[in-house]
Amino acid sequence: MTGIVTTPEVATPPATAAARPERRRSTRRRSGRGALVGWLFLLPATVFYIAFVLWPILSTINYSFYDWNGITPATFVGVQNYVALVTQPELLGSIINAFVLIIFFSLIPTALGLVIAATIRGISGSRLAGIARVVLFLPQIIPLVAAGIIWTWLLSTDGLINQLLRGIGLGGITRAWLGDFTTALPAVGVIGAWVLLGLCTLLLLSGMSKLDPSLSEASRLDGAGAVREFLSITVPLLKAEIGVCITVTVIAALASFDIIYIATQGGPGNSTMVPGLQIFYLAFTQREVGLASALAVALMVLVLAVVLPIQRIFRGNDQ
Repeated sequence: MTGIVTTPEVATPPATAAARPERRRSTRRRSGRGALVGWLFLLPATVFYIAFVLWPILSTINYSFYDWNGITPATFVGVQNYVALVTQPELLGSIINAFVLIIFFSLIPTALGLVIAATIRGISGSRLAGIARVVLFLPQIIPLVAAGIIWTWLLSTDGLINQLLRGIGLGGITRAWLGDFTTALPAVGVIGAWVLLGLCTLLLLSGMSKLDPSLSEASRLDGAGAVREFLSITVPLLKAEIGVCITVTVIAALASFDIIYIATQGGPGNSTMVPGLQIFYLAFTQREVGLASALAVALMVLVLAVVLPIQRIFRGNDQ
């Protein structure tokens, strides 16, 4: 007679039940060792960051409350150095000049970069597009010191710019562009715009390469022209890239130093003086380390106050 054979249930051995907490403890130990290894890998970078970023920032904030020439004992003056930033015209003027340079360093390269990137995209695949990319990005490869020297020659009284103006009958407007009080700051701005144009163009061009071609086809089917398509489709879809361009170029404008030091050294007078150059002169020429530190802290706060809202605006638009 065939019957159903049932297998009796096997109770979990006490040893197996007791082994579960041990396995959990072993897992926690392994995860703890993994976290420790991760922190050990981060330790060298953390030490360098603390030593060369955080500690100098804290030291600069500390020095900003003292009157110190870098040699003799410092004298505590409280917020007197910060008061000087808004009461001394030459210090306040350097900050204003930095904001003027935002127009040339940020707005112009971003706007022109959009147009040039759209043009290059229209001829993509041709040899001319590749040449245009190389030529536009060339200023990023040239050292800023070399760029400043080149443009100093171009904008001098007998430079190429004035020779071209004389050649087309506009000799009456020629001048020493970097030596005139009214044109020195815009001339420096043109140099900065030339340097940053290629970076903005390539950033925007990379963003355009990711756009869905079907959107352009749909707009053409609806009767939209090239300008309408550019303003209504291309530009709105490049919010992230435009935000990066504006952020990078605004920081470059507010923290500018190299080009201005080589081209004008802040002159004529203080017409091209900017905070970065003013900090250098105060600390190493006039030996006013406390005032230079206060201006450096103010510049850091100023950069954050300008850049963070920009990031928030473009991040908000993406949500």
